[in-house]
Amino acid sequence: MNPIIETLTGMDGLSDQVVAMDLLIAAKSGVRNYAMAVTEAGTPEIKEILTRHLMEAIDMHEQISAYMAEKGLYHAWDTNEQINLDLNNINTALNLPTL
Repeated sequence: MNPIIETLTGMDGLSDQVVAMDLLIAAKSGVRNYAMAVTEAGTPEIKEILTRHLMEAIDMHEQISAYMAEKGLYHAWDTNEQINLDLNNINTALNLPTL
């Protein structure tokens, strides 16, 4: 989105949060998928490769969630704070100008 439009609509910080949250959700999905694949592996070699990929996916998830927490975009351990953030995001979306 255009930075000027983002600022005018109040979405300048929200765009970063949306991208980061999408990446976090994809990382979580990857962790689940690799964990399931490890349990279905047919050979020790495949299981080893999938386990290595699982560990990399877990590390990526940790990096993304740490980045988001550092930026104040994600409050995994503070439910009330996360709810407040979500409500603010909802209000921002509801107050966007319509064309």
